[in-house]
Amino acid sequence: MYKKLYNSMFLMSFLIVSGMLVLFIVLPIVNMFLNPGDISGAIADKEVMKSIFVSLKAAFTATIISLLLGVPLAYILARYDFKGKNLVEAIVDIPMAIPHSVIGIMLLTLIYGTSIDNILKNFGIVLVDNFWGIVMVMLYVGIPFMINSVRDGFFMVDEELEHVSRTLGASQVRTFFSISLPLVRNNIISGSILTFARGISEVGAILIIAYFPKTAPVLILDRFNEYGLSASKPIAVIMIAISIVLFAIFRLFSKNRVRE
Repeated sequence: MYKKLYNSMFLMSFLIVSGMLVLFIVLPIVNMFLNPGDISGAIADKEVMKSIFVSLKAAFTATIISLLLGVPLAYILARYDFKGKNLVEAIVDIPMAIPHSVIGIMLLTLIYGTSIDNILKNFGIVLVDNFWGIVMVMLYVGIPFMINSVRDGFFMVDEELEHVSRTLGASQVRTFFSISLPLVRNNIISGSILTFARGISEVGAILIIAYFPKTAPVLILDRFNEYGLSASKPIAVIMIAISIVLFAIFRLFSKNRVRE
């Protein structure tokens, strides 16, 4: 197999292009770890640690909310045909096409000084320059990944399994939680990874909605603007390491679930 692969000029050209692309992705990461700057100083910086905690907590919260809100819609889109379905699917994908700063302006216009803002404040929920504003932004930019991933999973589940469950007397709710949902767990994990990663990497919209409390990407931008590359690079290296570790854990967990 490998002999045929390397004897083919067509495939060799693809391998060369693919290798260049992989290097393009890997080299900046490797270079950051080889030249990390003052990592110990960044770790000892309370503001840095606080910003990382805010990022992780907000991204995790947004991912949980996206699960609760996204899975039902994903199931409907996968199982039912209705008027306006294509429109709904297009609307779900819109956040992926809108520039980050524009998302921030849109959300701020919707909530700041409006009746929605007043209603939320009556329940003790503050969004502007608040942790929940960060969560809102991360949810908005990340939920399309959750919905699309889980919807594709439901598409792959044989509906006959659900029909058999119903004919054996199981309710639709029990069938969903005992048959349908377990079969898409890998898609849920994948969607969660993408949603979390998209949230933790957001900068532009967060700067507009909730500059405080600062997330790690916002702090990195601040340090870069105020003190230059040497001050921002160690924080960036820490975030790269955290992202890689979390991604590896999620992927390992996902693979183990597949083997089961």
